[in-house]
Amino acid sequence: MPTPESPMFLAQKPKVPPTFDGVDYDDNKAFKQAQDAIIREQWVGAMMVRLVGEELGKCYSREGVNHLENCGHLREKYLQLLKENKVTGTLFQQTNYISKKE
Repeated sequence: MPTPESPMFLAQKPKVPPTFDGVDYDDNKAFKQAQDAIIREQWVGAMMVRLVGEELGKCYSREGVNHLENCGHLREKYLQLLKENKVTGTLFQQTNYISKKE
């Protein structure tokens, strides 16, 4: 059974989605919350890349000459995560904001 999250952790968790959609740029508090949520998501992605890379290195060492066959799933996952998860910051999204058409 998982341990319940502490109130301090829940207070620090972002309550806004990691995007600038619907954020009033004049409301400084809402703007900073959106900015923090975006940065948090980018860092979570970067840490996922790091963890999969470490597992890939362990698999290469463990499997030896058979690493091409036995570590292929990790290699593909690592390359996919490298492509998707880059820490780019929020400046580009702020200056080039285009509202999504629904």
